[in-house]
Amino acid sequence: MTVLAIGLNHRSAPAELLDQVNLSADRLPKALAEVATSEMVTEAVVLSTCNRTEVYVHAERFHDGFRDVRDALAVLSGVAPETFDPYLYAHYHHDAVRHLFEVTAGLDSVVLGEHEILGQVGRAWEAARTEGTSGAVLNLLFQRAVEAGKRVRSETEIGRSTASLSHAAVTMLTEERGQLDGLRVMLVGLGEVGSDVATALARKHDITLTVANRTAVRAAQVAAGLGATAVTFADWTDQLAEVDVLITATGADGAICSNDTLSAAVEAPGRNLFVLDLALPRDVPSDAGTIDGITLCDLSAVQAHANRGMEARRRHVEPARAVVGEELERYRSAASAREVAPLIGGMHGWAEGIRSSEMDRYAARLAQMADSDRATVEALSRSIVAKMLHPPTVTLKDAAGTPRGDRLAEAARELFDQ
Repeated sequence: MTVLAIGLNHRSAPAELLDQVNLSADRLPKALAEVATSEMVTEAVVLSTCNRTEVYVHAERFHDGFRDVRDALAVLSGVAPETFDPYLYAHYHHDAVRHLFEVTAGLDSVVLGEHEILGQVGRAWEAARTEGTSGAVLNLLFQRAVEAGKRVRSETEIGRSTASLSHAAVTMLTEERGQLDGLRVMLVGLGEVGSDVATALARKHDITLTVANRTAVRAAQVAAGLGATAVTFADWTDQLAEVDVLITATGADGAICSNDTLSAAVEAPGRNLFVLDLALPRDVPSDAGTIDGITLCDLSAVQAHANRGMEARRRHVEPARAVVGEELERYRSAASAREVAPLIGGMHGWAEGIRSSEMDRYAARLAQMADSDRATVEALSRSIVAKMLHPPTVTLKDAAGTPRGDRLAEAARELFDQ
């Protein structure tokens, strides 16, 4: 059994392919169920963000586990395996663990040190626990990965000057429009990014803000907190002709409005609409920027903007990696103890049973000895057993969680009748 991390991200795959394999939050239960149907997979967590879709599994064997996860991604995304095979990466055992820790710490993000990923990892883990696909192995792994991410943020400077996507979006909007005060802004989608953008805009600028969300209660709550107006998701396009800026950040599987709808919103002479699409997959058609009166800015442009100041953040990479390294050692010690503790306890119990039986068999002879001599024999027998079991105990602990450890554990179970 081993841990695998299989997926695609902003480094391995083009944005269009990431769009296709992205799994929105409402699709995670189905994704987890699909992966968990594999006989090779005992536990699974699916992490899908705008920059990555990764599946973490506790699997029986590497190659079979990889194949089954790849096939599950194909079923879920509707993309043929051969299409994304060249872009798919797989991390195995310690490499998979390190990869997750670095992801959670923001070291593998488009925006180095960005903080959103920590919450995204936590929510992916929570979804797996809710669906019953995360057990003892992945629960320990994700718990320690989240703890590592929190330490990196509190003990290093890597995230202090990092522009989040929401902050970068507001900055880009300011650069594009100059003065935001007085603008009429429509925000569609109130997940983490959308809510952050709404907060940054409403609290720092005198704008007229209208919000829409698939969940009407959520829209009403956000609107009440920010002095905005909430409209139903079914009616938001009716307001487009009255706004200056449209910001979209939904988790929809495809575009939520057409080019025809956008064209109608800028029909009036001199009308201009700035569209900021922060969603993946895109909420707005990719060619919407060719419409007269529409200025389109997508997620990749916002990410590039957020990466300004990268050199300053790179100076803090090594301290962040040092924290990750410490947390990896803590995790490995805990994981090793969890994996082999029952076996080692059984070995010692088996040996103690034999020692105790032999002491009972010679009880009559031992009764003729002085109390101090019997105590010496008792201590001697315990010491011999402990010393004989010390080498296999240490070896099993050191190799725990590796293929070699699996082989040694199986041999020990057979040799010590466990």
